[in-house]
Amino acid sequence: MSTAEAIAFETVADLLDQLGVPAERVLLRPPPGEATERDLLLQKRRCELIDGVLVEKAMGWFESRLAATLIYFIERYLSGNPIGMVLGESAPIRLDLGQIRMPDVCFIPWERIDQGAPKGQILDAAPDLAIEVLSPSNTRKETSRKRADYFDAGCRLVWQADPATRVVEVFASPDQSTCFDENQTPYGDPVLPGFRLSVKEWFDRASGAQGASSHSS
Repeated sequence: MSTAEAIAFETVADLLDQLGVPAERVLLRPPPGEATERDLLLQKRRCELIDGVLVEKAMGWFESRLAATLIYFIERYLSGNPIGMVLGESAPIRLDLGQIRMPDVCFIPWERIDQGAPKGQILDAAPDLAIEVLSPSNTRKETSRKRADYFDAGCRLVWQADPATRVVEVFASPDQSTCFDENQTPYGDPVLPGFRLSVKEWFDRASGAQGASSHSS
């Protein structure tokens, strides 16, 4: 949804309900509904731009570590399958006019950016795969809205990882998913054909567990 279509709140309660995020993550300057992409780029905090509102991105150190570890495994896969690029948690991506998201990890095939390096600080290309590592302040409504935004923009697959339960939920659509626990192996198909990474291997490497394997196919 574009910013022009999205400004429908009259009270703070309406605003928080629309965004689905806790009040402490909603910035009041610029006033909600009036924030622009320029405001986002000038902001010292890591934020997303949603419905004309700057919303602080929730991410602790271990969530960041999980994201970095996953990037390592995807980069290893891409070294033998050079089909695109992987980005981390600080990369702003334009999903729609005035709607800027920052997936914790995402994969974008070269064909979406024509093998070139786009200019500007905001990437105008939706990912084929978006991964979100849940933080304590992420709400169910927030993650549901974010998944819908990704798929509306053309995303084909979304992973949602929960550090608390060591479960990865793989979504093929906003509401259709399969859960994988630490004894199972999520898939990257059809976005990353043949990519497999067990949940245990991912989380063990991120946490520095002794004997963690470094192999993925």
